[in-house]
Amino acid sequence: MYAKILVPVDGSPTSNAGLAEAIRLAKLSGGEIRLLHALDLQAFSMMSSAGLGITPDNFEQIRAGGKKVLDDAAATVRAAGIAVSTQLSESLASRVSDLVTGECASWGGEVIVLGTHGRRGLSRALLGSDAELIVRYAEVPVLLVRGPQGG
Repeated sequence: MYAKILVPVDGSPTSNAGLAEAIRLAKLSGGEIRLLHALDLQAFSMMSSAGLGITPDNFEQIRAGGKKVLDDAAATVRAAGIAVSTQLSESLASRVSDLVTGECASWGGEVIVLGTHGRRGLSRALLGSDAELIVRYAEVPVLLVRGPQGG
């Protein structure tokens, strides 16, 4: 069974559904959870360049928000009696999917559990699919958990 479970989190209902499933898996396997919050600073930089109100000063606020997401998720995992560690990763040059698969490889993760919106068609094409890229490039099994409808 899986002893090292990587769980990307962003605080959304969909992410929380993935976290809940990872907790169930960790209880069954006696495993530990590594929580990952990945910041795609390139996306924020592009918003700034487009004049959408994101400034370099906002990056510290974005990082603080990521830390809060990790802290809240870690508290949930600890309350379930499971060992947990956290990682805040950021990149200007990599996609979120690259940060997730890279963290899994460097930590020695055995499975990735993440919530997915399950988008199809044009919305998936326009928004991209980090979950799909994680499934394609991860060197370990990936468990996708469908989030709540509308999540």
